[in-house]
Amino acid sequence: MSVIRKFQVAFDCAEPERVARFWCEVLGYVVPPPPDGFATWDEFKASQPSEDQGSWFVCGDPSGVGPRLYFQRVPEGKVVKNRVHLDVRVGTGLVGEERLAVLEAECARLVELGAVRVGLLTADGVNESCIVLQDVEGNEFCLD
Repeated sequence: MSVIRKFQVAFDCAEPERVARFWCEVLGYVVPPPPDGFATWDEFKASQPSEDQGSWFVCGDPSGVGPRLYFQRVPEGKVVKNRVHLDVRVGTGLVGEERLAVLEAECARLVELGAVRVGLLTADGVNESCIVLQDVEGNEFCLD
């Protein structure tokens, strides 16, 4: 039996490149070079049939440690809460007011990028505080 250690996270969305570039800013990810034979991603897109242009986009951890993120265009819009979401770990090891200050500062940065703040889940004695947000297409994620 093999053990799988590498995976990618796929996002269904309306505008793959827009959502991918948002997540690049959130996570410090980068857009990889375009496919062989193309100087730019725009050149690659232009080579595709019109119905495929802009149908997907990717970004990845520049260190190669984190998962690749794959964004694919789907015809339907988001209707209900995601069943899976990302927890962006900016407050690891911090507690109380120090944690909240770090979460709030990062939340302000992400709102400037187009995220929408949904709410604050306050510490309850078991879990520390986190902030719930939505990305540029309404997918929920947490600042943890």
